Amino acid sequence: MTATKAASKKAVSKKGAPVEDVSGKAAPARSATGKKAASPAAAAKKAVAKKAAPAKAAAKKTAPAKPAAKRTAPASSDGTKTAATRTAAKKTAPAKAAAKKSAPVKTAAKQTAVKKAPPGQAAVAEPPRDESHTALVRRARRINRELAEVYPYAHPELDFQNPFQLIVATVLSAQTTDLRVNQTTPALFAKYPTPEDLAEANVEEVEEILRPTGFFRAKTKSVIGLSKALRDDFGGEVPGRLEDLVKLPGVGRKTAFVVLGNAFGRPGITVDTHFQRLVRRWKWTEQTEPDKIEAAVGALFPKSEWTMLSHHVIFHGRRICHARKPACGACPIAPLCPAYGEGETDPEKARKLLKYEKGGFPGQRLDPPQSYLDAGGIPAPPLGAG
Repeated sequence: MTATKAASKKAVSKKGAPVEDVSGKAAPARSATGKKAASPAAAAKKAVAKKAAPAKAAAKKTAPAKPAAKRTAPASSDGTKTAATRTAAKKTAPAKAAAKKSAPVKTAAKQTAVKKAPPGQAAVAEPPRDESHTALVRRARRINRELAEVYPYAHPELDFQNPFQLIVATVLSAQTTDLRVNQTTPALFAKYPTPEDLAEANVEEVEEILRPTGFFRAKTKSVIGLSKALRDDFGGEVPGRLEDLVKLPGVGRKTAFVVLGNAFGRPGITVDTHFQRLVRRWKWTEQTEPDKIEAAVGALFPKSEWTMLSHHVIFHGRRICHARKPACGACPIAPLCPAYGEGETDPEKARKLLKYEKGGFPGQRLDPPQSYLDAGGIPAPPLGAG
């Protein structure tokens, strides 16, 4: 091959013209850069692909709009959200958030129960709502201290001279007032002064004496049965142990603790109707069963304070924190009471609701302690005195 022909082939190769190889076949055309030149059909496909690529990218960007459309109201005819749709979405979002925030309230309401303690250990009262257990203990003990200053003369409001009289009077106080019991027992003890005497009593005669206390037939059966048990099992003496007292006819834990605390000086919590009402108002516990209330409240105080605590609470319940209309406006512990406002809050009107020595009315006992009389208390009148 001549030099002129070789130069011609190189020039044609650079321009992309076909070059024959040694076999005589045409070699693929190359571009000016040295790469293979695409055929007209391939070039057309690439052009179409370039035009379609932006469309696919746009489709990917708009794809998440489908799930959003499910959460919102139907779009307008041109595929865009209407102003009403956007407004409704904004309104529903805060409502869902508020619902989530309000959910924990149900859990908090359950925190007022009493935790179950292992056998042999006292139950522990859980704090009501956002009050810690430590804060609950402090508030409860402060209430007791305040009540001790208001009622330094607090005492059992049943007349008695010995354990036997106290246990009989406490059994008779069920479903009636201490006043009515105190007006009834003088005649009973005058005729039957000992357990042996009452154990041998005529049933009809005892029923007639006890008639003013209500449920007199059942009560007659209880006190005669109680007297027989004392005579036969305890030598005519009232036992000083809880486990022995609760075995006696008509004697439950409340009666047993009244006797233990006031006749034997052994601490006990008396859970009567007043005590139950007030400790729930004060959020010391929300239990309703007496034995569970006793366990919950007992866990808040030293054992040595249980008997006087009972007197303070019961005195306050009878004089100020009444069942139907508490005298909130005259209550000395109003700042510590979560239930303040359930009763009369006007001070003048509240003072008119006070009872016994606080309001100048006769008390429950015919023979009250001297400290009670010194505080302005008035003895109760005997039966039939008006």
